[in-house]
Amino acid sequence: MIRLLMTAVALAGLVQAASSVYDFYLVSLEGKSVPLKQYDGKVLLIVNLATKTEYKDQIPKLEVLYEKYEPQGLVVIGIPSDDFGAGQPEKPGEIQQAYAAYKLKFPIFGKSAVTGKEQIPLYAFITGSKKSGELKTDVKDEGEKKDASPTAGEVPWNFTKYLTDRKGTPIARFDADVAPDAPELIVAIEEALNAKPGAGDSGTQKAERELVRGQ
Repeated sequence: MIRLLMTAVALAGLVQAASSVYDFYLVSLEGKSVPLKQYDGKVLLIVNLATKTEYKDQIPKLEVLYEKYEPQGLVVIGIPSDDFGAGQPEKPGEIQQAYAAYKLKFPIFGKSAVTGKEQIPLYAFITGSKKSGELKTDVKDEGEKKDASPTAGEVPWNFTKYLTDRKGTPIARFDADVAPDAPELIVAIEEALNAKPGAGDSGTQKAERELVRGQ
């Protein structure tokens, strides 16, 4: 019990100390730790995948999106998860086979929890506030609105898409009913890709919506 408590405290400290998604690690399909730092300077679209769900037709669409914008710096990060509707019931060792038929080029990582008590640190960071690792779902006053991340709040379902800028800062969330080829997602991706660092009201800032897409 004490060890579990110490682990939870350590993870909370990691989330609070992090300044971008590049500070985190994911587990590969082979069970190895993979630093997201390798994508430093890229625009990331982080998606919780599931092959047994009504939105599974978005998987090949994500591949099309990746192949189109990868030369410009987009990386789609696929994270299989079984958190919603038993959408990914396979054991961790079976995940690779579950996605083999799609012949994907964008990176698929190991099965992970994106919500709940076993939520991985990356998602605790993405769904928390900008200034802490605490989850912020109810913004009450103007001060909180300034501090709240546009991606703050619980992950609602499979195929929720989180967009980051080239600094690794989460800037927008698009829910499951926003398809990979939806105009609003395409516009946000292109703005993030074309944003120039330190350019004032850049494309990145335009992409940082307060309203969550798909609600």
